[in-house]
This record gives sequence, structure tokens and C-alpha cells, in this order.
Amino acid sequence: MAAAKKSAKKAAKKAAPKKAAAKKAPAKKAAPKKAAVKKAAPAKKAAVKKAPAKKAAKRTPNAAFMKALTPSPELAAVVGDKPLPRTEVVKKLWAYIKKNGLQDAKNKRNINADDKLKAVFAGKKTVSMFEMTSLVSKHLS
Repeated sequence: MAAAKKSAKKAAKKAAPKKAAAKKAPAKKAAPKKAAVKKAAPAKKAAVKKAPAKKAAKRTPNAAFMKALTPSPELAAVVGDKPLPRTEVVKKLWAYIKKNGLQDAKNKRNINADDKLKAVFAGKKTVSMFEMTSLVSKHLS
């Protein structure tokens, strides 16, 4: 009788994989539907990417940044005495800082002022680049 029970168990084990195989077959049919959905998704993303590119072409600079401002005598010693837009003043300041090696070696955000820049930076020896813009704006009119 023990041999009959073992053979019955083996038969049950062999029957189980057949049922599992039957369950897997419908899953394979569902896979192509998912692939079709994935193919449609990139088309939508491409349309989204094109829309911002059109907006970027229409963008115009703010007129406040382009208005020519007269630098104070202290700032004029660094950037020149001609009226310049705020953007050009900052560009010339950074050119002066790089030319004279005034950017701090350890912390690139800090600027070590020389004699000309100390007058612009209200006598401060070291200024962060974020603080620099507010100090320079006081010298523009």
C-alpha cells in the first residue's frame, strides 16, 4: 500500500505542472498588449518635449536688465565709467576677479577683495558671490 500512495503522490505532482503551464499561456497573450501601450507612450513624450522648445524661442529678456546704469566712481575704477546694463557690469566684475585671481581657492563662492574692490564691497575683505550682487547694486544709478 505504501508503494501505491507514493505513486499517487508522484502522479499528483506531475499533474500540477500541467495546470501551471495552462495558466502561463494566457499571460503570454497579455504581454503584447503591454508592449503596444509602451510604444504609444514615447510618442506622447515627444510631443511634450517639442512644446517647451517653441516657448523658449519666444522668450525675450526683461527690459530692466537691459537698462543702462551709471556706475559710481568706486565701481567705475573696476568696470569703466560708461553707462552699462546690470548684466554687463556683473560680467566685467567677474572678468576682473578672474584676471587678478581674487576668487578664493578653497571656497569658489567667496571673493577676496583687493583695494579697488574693497571700496565697492563697503570695506569688506571677503564677500560671497551672492552678497556681491547686492553690494554692487548700491553703486549703480
